[in-house]
Amino acid sequence: MQSRELILRNPSGLHARPAALFVEVASRFGARITVENLDRGSRTVDAKSILLLLTAGVQRGHRIRIAADGPDEVEALRALEELIEAGLGEPAEG
Repeated sequence: MQSRELILRNPSGLHARPAALFVEVASRFGARITVENLDRGSRTVDAKSILLLLTAGVQRGHRIRIAADGPDEVEALRALEELIEAGLGEPAEG
């Protein structure tokens, strides 16, 4: 299992459209992928479920931990990290 801690910089955080995009990318991988909102202390949620991902309440500026466990965990984390760094389809803010 591998994990990464990242800060969301896009205006909407993981809400609606950005969350759907995140789930779409996560679902391409066989690895089990989870997300934890470190700022809210929320429980760890399945990154492939939009409903569960929305319950994490991730907003702009929040730190999250993405963990992946499985044969393609490295690729999954890399793809999700790139997606977040690119702003989840929105302009990333400082």
